[in-house]
Amino acid sequence: MGYKTIDEALPFLKGVDPDRQAQFREYFKTAPLWLMESFQIEEMEKNTVFIRENDPVDYVYFVGKGIIEAIEYRFYGITYEFMRFDKVYAMGGMEFIMDLDTYKTTLRTVTRCTMVKLTRAAFERWMRSDIHALKHEARLMGEYLLEQGRKGRALLFLQGSDRLAMLFVERYERYARNGVLHVRGGQQTLSNATGLCLKTINRSIKKLAEQGLITKEGTKLSVHQDQYLALKQIVANVVDSE
Repeated sequence: MGYKTIDEALPFLKGVDPDRQAQFREYFKTAPLWLMESFQIEEMEKNTVFIRENDPVDYVYFVGKGIIEAIEYRFYGITYEFMRFDKVYAMGGMEFIMDLDTYKTTLRTVTRCTMVKLTRAAFERWMRSDIHALKHEARLMGEYLLEQGRKGRALLFLQGSDRLAMLFVERYERYARNGVLHVRGGQQTLSNATGLCLKTINRSIKKLAEQGLITKEGTKLSVHQDQYLALKQIVANVVDSE
């Protein structure tokens, strides 16, 4: 095939936002030609579980288009969505860095996704021969773990509507368009993302709407910029007071 650039190897990049394009170019800027010829591009439908905890690490995945989430099933049969990924991470890269043979997280698509796959053997061969690529992967993994640690500590101090407020703040910063976040997925999705029961979710939504901190129109929820700023201040005040 003789690819010379990442854009030739991954033609779908023309249709993604500039930030995602830049992240792919940075991640693979030292990739050899043989690696780019090893890319497999796969389309996945919404709600596809493509990595299961404790399965062998056969492939490393990169999200080209779309959003995925990490989910946890261990707590009394409850599904808890503890992280959403919308950046270019190597799914399976942590296991390589830690010299693990099985995946340690279950991953599922939130939207329809375009995925880039590499066999673990190809990924390892590249990492072991390219110190720049290895350092870049280690830095991204460290940033992810740091973010998870901070989020976990914050959740210790937040209950009910405050925990939901924190979720809305995070989602606004990631997904708001033109100053508005449209909350998608319904109450069950919010329950999965916060670890709160549906009764608490419904009560918290009602409280936040009555306070003017979110907008509720029938079953549709949205957060506008002024509401986001107020929610962010509430979360900061609760955490600082603990």
